[in-house]
Amino acid sequence: MPQKIFFFFIIVLLFPACHNDTENDTTVAVNKEQQLKDSVAKYPDSMLLRENLIEYYRDNNNYVQALSTTANYLRNDSLNPRLWDIQGTLYFETKDTLHSIQSFENAVAILPNPQYLMSLGSLYAETKDPRALAAADALMANSKGSAQKESLFIKGLYNSATGNGTKAITYFDSCISIDYTFTFAYREKAICFYNMGKYNDALDVLSKVILVVNTYEEAGWADATKNWEIKRMPLKIIKPHCKWIRIILKRKKHW
Repeated sequence: MPQKIFFFFIIVLLFPACHNDTENDTTVAVNKEQQLKDSVAKYPDSMLLRENLIEYYRDNNNYVQALSTTANYLRNDSLNPRLWDIQGTLYFETKDTLHSIQSFENAVAILPNPQYLMSLGSLYAETKDPRALAAADALMANSKGSAQKESLFIKGLYNSATGNGTKAITYFDSCISIDYTFTFAYREKAICFYNMGKYNDALDVLSKVILVVNTYEEAGWADATKNWEIKRMPLKIIKPHCKWIRIILKRKKHW
């Protein structure tokens, strides 16, 4: 109890001191938003400026405004695949899978480039939609083979989601054989083993990731795992982390 009271008084004492800073921050934010709006109004055809405004709302966790702004742009530019891609990403980040899929479908219908196919295919896979397999094949064809590991990865995701862990692992192994630094394949392979009750195998896969990922963009996870000494940890401690790892390593914009 004394500790709680102590922290309460710290918050009370700090609040008046921070009040002016908060007001200043709010003023700066309003000015930044208005500057971005003015820039778009001056150059309405600039996709970069429109993206900057949407990204501003997204960075400030204002997804309602980000989605509203994107929808407004789409009303006048409905054949712009990049805008549909942005909308799909925003819906994905707000956990609206249905609308996210619809947006990515629109993007692919206009321009079936690899980036849009990856996003759509991975969502099809995670929702157990067999169209994931067709999206993976289309990805391979439209990328002229340069997205082979991503195509295989989508097929692995689909088989994992539909309960065929053994087959999924073969796809993830193929991804790793193409690119041993493709950490998402290791992650999903470990999750397959976890779902199959093969916890030691899952730990072995995660241990390999530690060796591979020294400069990974989300190195905080890798550094923490090194300190865990996971091979010495009892299964009852490590098991819950298999699902936790999936959340920690998830990208803002798919992969």
